[in-house]
Amino acid sequence: MRYRKLALAISVLVMSFVVGHAQTPDSAKKYFQEGLKNFARGNLELAFEDYSRAIELSSRLGSSKPAATDILNTANRFDSAGPSDRITVIDPFTAIAYTNRGGVRFTQHDFDGAIADFNAALRISPRLAIAYLGRGVARRRKGDPDGARADFDRAISIDNDLAEAFTDRGALRLDTGDQVGALADLTRALALNPRIAETHYVLGYLRVLRNEFEAAIADFDRAIQLKPEVASAYHGRGTAWMARGDLARAIADFDRAIELDQRRPLTYMNRGLAFLLKGRDLEAQKDFEMCLVLDPDLKSELYRRIALAKELATPKP
Repeated sequence: MRYRKLALAISVLVMSFVVGHAQTPDSAKKYFQEGLKNFARGNLELAFEDYSRAIELSSRLGSSKPAATDILNTANRFDSAGPSDRITVIDPFTAIAYTNRGGVRFTQHDFDGAIADFNAALRISPRLAIAYLGRGVARRRKGDPDGARADFDRAISIDNDLAEAFTDRGALRLDTGDQVGALADLTRALALNPRIAETHYVLGYLRVLRNEFEAAIADFDRAIQLKPEVASAYHGRGTAWMARGDLARAIADFDRAIELDQRRPLTYMNRGLAFLLKGRDLEAQKDFEMCLVLDPDLKSELYRRIALAKELATPKP
């Protein structure tokens, strides 16, 4: 099965604590906490508003430059959208709020907006590893592997214990066919924190590429235990089940992946192939059509796989 880049959940990037110094208004912290709650509930628009308000409240309007001794003296203006684009930041708390708002924008598939927020965070706090990580994930989704790799490397150089950065760099290495490097990064991530679902399902995809299907299924099982609502884990496990010939389990996992995320063309493709192998041609055709609606560039790959599936399904004389 062809591998395509994984869409790692950026929820691991959203920081769950509030930092600030004496200048941080309590109201800003309150909106920050509300942003965390709304993000966890899936209320992305409310979370965006909460973080935007936290940014505004932890900053002061104006165009004058802060004093030379101000830790934030490189952050006079920001290119992020909204009424806060002409603020002068006086509180490093604002960098965390920008980082979290970037996570919200990423989840909304606004990758340019996410990158703008991560840039703003880094102008305030140039050694904020989590912001480099977030920007790297967004750059990867935009098809900028070099920029993503530079950001992941930078995040790791700042915080060598940031397990998520090793996971994302491992996924990026897998994108480029560097299975040895990917395994090294994923092994390091597991050693630092074995409870990150994304690490387990990226490792599962690596094992699928190596035809280690039993081990892959175990990795996807663990990912699902840790985070039951991640479509990528069900898609991966379904792919492994299909490779083993267990079409019923494969279809059940693809069903769940689509239930969680209806924008996954490869899941429709794989489920269609499983339907085709089961002799359920009408259902297969519907999935193939949806696959191409979501990603027309998959047409040649889809036809190649259909031909292979038909060959497998044809009784041998």
